[in-house]
Amino acid sequence: MKFCNKVGIVTYGSYIPLRRIKVVDIARQWSKGEESIIKGLGILEKSVPAADEDTITMAVTAATSALEKKEVTGIGAIYTGSESHPYAVKSSSAVIGEALGIEHNYTAADLEFACKAGTAAMQMAAGLISSKAMSYALAIGSDTAQSRPGDALEYSAAASAAAFVFGGDDKEIIAELMYSASFTSDTPDFWRREYEHYPMHAGRFTGEPAYFKHIEGAVNLILKESKMKMKDFDHVVLHMPNAAFPKKAAKMLGITDKQLEQGFIVPNLGNTYSACSLTGLSAVLDVAKSQQKVLICSYGSGSGSDAFIFNITKNISKLKRIDTVSEQLDKKKYINYGEYLKLMRKINID
Repeated sequence: MKFCNKVGIVTYGSYIPLRRIKVVDIARQWSKGEESIIKGLGILEKSVPAADEDTITMAVTAATSALEKKEVTGIGAIYTGSESHPYAVKSSSAVIGEALGIEHNYTAADLEFACKAGTAAMQMAAGLISSKAMSYALAIGSDTAQSRPGDALEYSAAASAAAFVFGGDDKEIIAELMYSASFTSDTPDFWRREYEHYPMHAGRFTGEPAYFKHIEGAVNLILKESKMKMKDFDHVVLHMPNAAFPKKAAKMLGITDKQLEQGFIVPNLGNTYSACSLTGLSAVLDVAKSQQKVLICSYGSGSGSDAFIFNITKNISKLKRIDTVSEQLDKKKYINYGEYLKLMRKINID
């Protein structure tokens, strides 16, 4: 889809919890082969939320960072994508708006679609701006990913948040949204029913019929509509459930290691679900330069992918480069498995 009026990101922010646990420590706990797990997943460590951190607190911190980079008033919509909303019936987005001190004349909604709920929020925000229904809209992806102790997901399920303010003013847009495309099907590779603390997954569906099919589908759709080639992009961000899948998808799509490098943060972060590809996009925007082209594609189990093409504008040089993803990844505190398990049980069960 090509947007009828100019729309793009005017500011952005991210948040990564301070705590980390090394994958080798998780593997040792379950007497699994540490080297084979690390080699297979390509993840060295993952972020862990504190006992007082959840989807809402992380989203507020990411959005606050965005508004510190550039002051914005008159936000007319807040959409928060997550699969770990703290409440089954109570709006995360309304709490976020209140915490940010936004006036009450805005629309809000919480979105769910596994790991692509955050990019769905971006599409909705961009659509409202493109239609000129409002001046600014806030889209957030935030997750404290759940994983059953001992399950394969435990090695990768992590936490982070990323927030993007969309606007339509040519003088403010730092990354103009040129195209977006989605590819969706009913592929049951991952799910969590109501009242269940941890998700289930059908391992045989997670590869070819799920992740790769949808990533390829969305990327090929957007390339066809935009008439662009993969060589036209300076940066590419793909959803990162582990390090192996996006690298394989990149090879299939003709994406080079250099194009993937800046947004490829999974080895030292883990899979942060709805915030995964968006945190990767934040890492790209931290270093992006005018006229560079960025391709991002999410993947959410169930299943669907959203792809976007952004053109970086000269306004990027005016934005404050603070709280970068790289800085947050470097600032960390390691915890042991006992501390980790205590935090996870409190977050997922209490």
